[in-house]
Amino acid sequence: MWREVVELSRPKNVVLAAITVPLGAHLALGGDWSFQSLGLVALQTTSAICFMAAGNTFNDIADLDIDKVAKPHRPIPSERISIGSAKKVAYAFTLLSAMCMASAIPFTDQPYPLVAIWSLAAMLMYTYDAGPQTKKLGLIGNIAISLMVGAVILYGASAVSLANTPIVMFAAGVAFFANLAREIIKDCEDMESDEGRNTLPMRIGLMNARATAYVFILASMITLGLAHLYGPFEYHQIVFHAPAIFILFSLNGPLFRGEDYKAQQNVRIGMLLGLLAFAVQVSIL
Repeated sequence: MWREVVELSRPKNVVLAAITVPLGAHLALGGDWSFQSLGLVALQTTSAICFMAAGNTFNDIADLDIDKVAKPHRPIPSERISIGSAKKVAYAFTLLSAMCMASAIPFTDQPYPLVAIWSLAAMLMYTYDAGPQTKKLGLIGNIAISLMVGAVILYGASAVSLANTPIVMFAAGVAFFANLAREIIKDCEDMESDEGRNTLPMRIGLMNARATAYVFILASMITLGLAHLYGPFEYHQIVFHAPAIFILFSLNGPLFRGEDYKAQQNVRIGMLLGLLAFAVQVSIL
């Protein structure tokens, strides 16, 4: 049972939350940590991990029919865990996330951004698989997921009551645009098995969708540049972002050749390297 629960949570995505919440706090604090901020960020990192695990589990429940064909090895279509048990897991993760978020409120100087970001993310998560089911609306669903990814960085900053720090906003923008590109590329990769969805590749064709994804990759790199032009860093310090820029800029080759899996994996790597470069620069300022 525990193996299936871990698999439903998608550990790779959960690790991303475990990194980006402390990253958001680190950027906001300028690397100046205290014992209180460590405790608050630990609580909200746990909250984000549980939140993401819940969202991934709800997604697997909603995707049962698709996964029976495309991913029959997943826990639900392979019947290693029942729909009922998976729902209990998802609700338990949601409750744990809310409890961790709420338990920090008395110790947070500005709790309203924390509550607002969690609530907005919860609404986006719910409407992705239920209600209007934005997942089926293609680009709108891609935007919803990417807003949640960017919000995780803001959530980390809000844990230490510094959500409006400019560098945090730039980092969240980089994450939003890069993940939006990745979501579109994943839709290109999964186009044949995405029954019942109106994805961007289905609407405008694979090559046009890949070109659109590359535009958003370029937007993420422009945001990196703006962080140095208008942010707290010197422009020459953009050299710290050289590995991320190189990986992202070179994605036009794999995309043109239709190597969607390679491209979307490299977007993830480039995004992480770009965000980590922000953390390094803050630490040496």
